[in-house]
Amino acid sequence: MAKRRGTQTPKPRCEDCFFRSHGLCALEVAEPCPTYRPNAPEGLRPPSQMRFAFRQDRGRAPWAFPTAQDQAALHAG
Repeated sequence: MAKRRGTQTPKPRCEDCFFRSHGLCALEVAEPCPTYRPNAPEGLRPPSQMRFAFRQDRGRAPWAFPTAQDQAALHAG
């Protein structure tokens, strides 16, 4: 993949954190912690989540229980 110049997002800083800006941070660290949230004008927003992508149906699911006929065939012999 080609790298683009100048389109990098700036690294998060504690000074830009919602909690630090509103006096709610109890940590004294020099780098952003796992609870870092950007201080946006609209307030605190939840972190973005991954999107769920459905797979195409491939027939029988691998975790499905065997049918009654399949179970009878296994125990018949």
